[in-house]
Amino acid sequence: MDVVAWVRAGARLGAMTRCSQWLLGDWIRYGTSRWGEKYSEAARITGYDIQSLRNIAYIAGAIEPYRRRDNLTWSHHAEVCALETEEQERWLDVAAEQRMSVADLRMELRGSRQGKDSGSAKSGSTKMVTCPECEHKFEAPKAS
Repeated sequence: MDVVAWVRAGARLGAMTRCSQWLLGDWIRYGTSRWGEKYSEAARITGYDIQSLRNIAYIAGAIEPYRRRDNLTWSHHAEVCALETEEQERWLDVAAEQRMSVADLRMELRGSRQGKDSGSAKSGSTKMVTCPECEHKFEAPKAS
């Protein structure tokens, strides 16, 4: 393999890995909506554990395909998925425009939350979700 072929292969692999979590999440969501909850079977098929599959499906469900940014990673999207749609859009735009790393986005979000939380009491019924890719824990949106 010459250097040009190596670069092309790397570009294809990068593109495939950037979309793989989305494909898996959308696949799981389709299967569960079509045939009911099948996480144990999906775990057997994919080799992922059930909780990771639940997390992947949650993130894929929180950010519709047309709102996903090709120039941001799965982890960027995982950072914002617990936010309201408008806030997701705003933060994804900022992260893309400023070419933020996931760590930078996480710090900005944390700073933003601290500003909002300082004036309000916290609820004790917070559900935490863990991103399977980066192991980051984030707050799931409250059921309405």
